[in-house]
Amino acid sequence: MPSKFRLRRLPARHAGLVSALILSVMMTFVVSAIATARGLGFSEDFPRAWMAAWGLSWIVAFPVLLAVLPVVRRIVAAIVERPPA
Repeated sequence: MPSKFRLRRLPARHAGLVSALILSVMMTFVVSAIATARGLGFSEDFPRAWMAAWGLSWIVAFPVLLAVLPVVRRIVAAIVERPPA
């Protein structure tokens, strides 16, 4: 039975922004967990401290990622061969 509630897809022109958003969320989530665990250990305060660290790191990482992504794409294009047409 088909669902009545389907999420609409974003236009393809938003792919770069969505990629940066998802990448920044995932990377900062993992890295902040590792840094918080190393600093505090897995104590009672870990979840609260981790989420605070994650929120701050994501706020910084997302705009930075948007800024450096064009540079990264140019570097990758210079290093990697294009597939044959």
